[in-house]
Amino acid sequence: MELFDVYPLFDVEPVAAKGCTITDKNGVEYLDLYGGHAVISVGHSHPYYVQMLSEQLKKMGFYSNSVQNPLQRELAHKLGALSGYEDYSLFLCNSGAEANENALKLASFHTERARIVSFEKSFHGRTSAAVAVTDNPAIIAPLNDTVDRIILPLNDIEALENELMEGDVAAVIVEGIQGIGGCRVPESSFLEEAGKLCHRYGTVLILDEIQSGYGRSGKFFAHQYANVKPDLITIAKGMGNGFPVGGVLISPEFEARKGMLGTTFGGNYLACAASIAVLDIMQSEQLIENAEVVGNYLMASLAGFDKIREVRGRGLMIGLEFDEPIAEIRKKLLFEEKIFTGVTGTHTIRLLPPLTVTREQAERFLSSLKRVLG
Repeated sequence: MELFDVYPLFDVEPVAAKGCTITDKNGVEYLDLYGGHAVISVGHSHPYYVQMLSEQLKKMGFYSNSVQNPLQRELAHKLGALSGYEDYSLFLCNSGAEANENALKLASFHTERARIVSFEKSFHGRTSAAVAVTDNPAIIAPLNDTVDRIILPLNDIEALENELMEGDVAAVIVEGIQGIGGCRVPESSFLEEAGKLCHRYGTVLILDEIQSGYGRSGKFFAHQYANVKPDLITIAKGMGNGFPVGGVLISPEFEARKGMLGTTFGGNYLACAASIAVLDIMQSEQLIENAEVVGNYLMASLAGFDKIREVRGRGLMIGLEFDEPIAEIRKKLLFEEKIFTGVTGTHTIRLLPPLTVTREQAERFLSSLKRVLG
């Protein structure tokens, strides 16, 4: 049997990783400024993270959610305290797509409505409901009829109110910072007005913080740069530092009912151990503050590069839009400078490094990019 060949792959085979570096089978070391789509939050192979998972595997292993699991409560308590959402509830699942699908279900149950509003260049996952509210023509075509959706321009508050006035919108879903959309940031004023409009018209506001959350923006959640408190917040990626885990933070306005939501693997012991370790490390090593400081330094420095048309994002979620296609730039960064980066479309490079990245490593990238750009 062969693999189903749907991912373009570089000819690099990693065999070890530590912190912000990856070593391939030939002993070549790379600086990782992409972190596997932002999943590596506290660095590769952090000793405390490895210890927590190893100890849990020896004690209990994987068992999931049909028994009392004190690690779920510990995780919920620590997550609430660090994020500032102590009064919310937590539903655990396995991925960002599943988190968004469950958030959309909750919104529909809560409002007894079906329509969903999302925004241009958005991405909310690959399950059927999540795909149907994603503005990505490459993946939504077969599933357009799954959800009654409307896609609006980001930051257009007038267009949003026109839709909400119809009285049939279950939810508005917006990313704290757009991921596949190239790190476009919703304006704080837009988020604040959107929150007020959703409250006025009885619509659920969902903040998709799957990629932009967990300290990446320089705050725990990217939407916390604005004065807005969403009804539902979806999380994943950096939550488990690479271990598959996701979740939904749920406002006290929602009443839980037995059988309302379900999951097979969500909240299993290993996922909880990984997620608790991430929160412990983030707090003890002040990684949210580091994301803000190093991210601000990177963005300010990159703004001075002539060939970069626009620098977007916050903290360590950075999009670099160029006037020219970036495929060759990215290849040179990888194979000549030994630096991993991400990409959006044909003209935008994305930086999503571990939150442990240092100023010295940021300077290495800046020097490398200067050489590549000539």
